[in-house]
Amino acid sequence: MSQRWPERLWVVRHGQSAGNVARDAAHEDALDRIVLEGRDVDVPLSHLGEQQAMALGHWFAKYDLHDRPDVLISSPYLRTLDTARRFRAAGGAGKDEQICSDERLREKEFGILDGLTTMGVANVFPDQAEFRRVLGKFYHRPPGGESWCDVILRLRSLMDTVSLHYAGRRVMIFAHQVVVLCLRYVIENLDEAAILDIDRQADVANCAITEYRFEPQAGKNGNLVLARYNVTAPMDEGHAPVTRAPDPPVAARG
Repeated sequence: MSQRWPERLWVVRHGQSAGNVARDAAHEDALDRIVLEGRDVDVPLSHLGEQQAMALGHWFAKYDLHDRPDVLISSPYLRTLDTARRFRAAGGAGKDEQICSDERLREKEFGILDGLTTMGVANVFPDQAEFRRVLGKFYHRPPGGESWCDVILRLRSLMDTVSLHYAGRRVMIFAHQVVVLCLRYVIENLDEAAILDIDRQADVANCAITEYRFEPQAGKNGNLVLARYNVTAPMDEGHAPVTRAPDPPVAARG
C-alpha cells in the first residue's frame, strides 16, 4: 500500500501577537476586557513576534533542502500568515513556496466570551464560568463559539486533506495554541484526559516546533510518530526571547 501521510509534518504556533501583549496587560491590570480594537483575525504580530518568526526561518535555513518544508499551510489569521511569510523570507522554505491558507486552522472561536479576561467572564457571564467549570474546556461551548471538540472535528477534515494531497511531502502548518494541541489529539489518537494533561504541563510557546515523522513500521500501514514537541531551540539560537502566552480557562486570545 502506498504511503498516505507526509514524510515530515511540523506544526508551529504563530509568533507573539499584539493580542498576546494586550491580554497580559489586561490581566496585570485586573480588567474585564482585553484592550484591543478590530477583529481577532486581523491582530498582527508584535515586534517580538516578528523576530521569533525570523529566528525560526533562520534556524531551518541552516539545514539541507530535504530537511525543510516544501508545503506551507496556514490559518488565515494575520498573525499566522505573517509568521509563515517571515519564516519563508528568512530561508526556512524556498522563496517560491506558496503559503496555502486554510480556514480549518483558524483560532478557536470564543463567541460571546471573545475579548474577555478570565476575571471578565466570571463578572460578565458567571453562568458561562460555571458551565465551563462543570463541563471542562474540552466540552464547554460558549454561545456563538466552539468547544475543543468542535475544533477537533474541523481538524479531522484538514488531516484528510493533508493525507490526500501531501503524502510523502514535508509539510509545515502554522496555527494557534489550541489548534496545536487538538492536532496532537487527532494525530496521536489521544483521549480527553491525555490532551488536557499535556496542556497542563506547559503552554505552547510562540513559534515552538512540534514535529512528526512517518514511520512505516508504526501501525498496520505506517503512521506519523511524534519526534519532538514544543521545542524552542530556534528562539534560543536566534536570540529571540521565548514567550508562552497561556490559554486561560475560557476566553483569552492565543
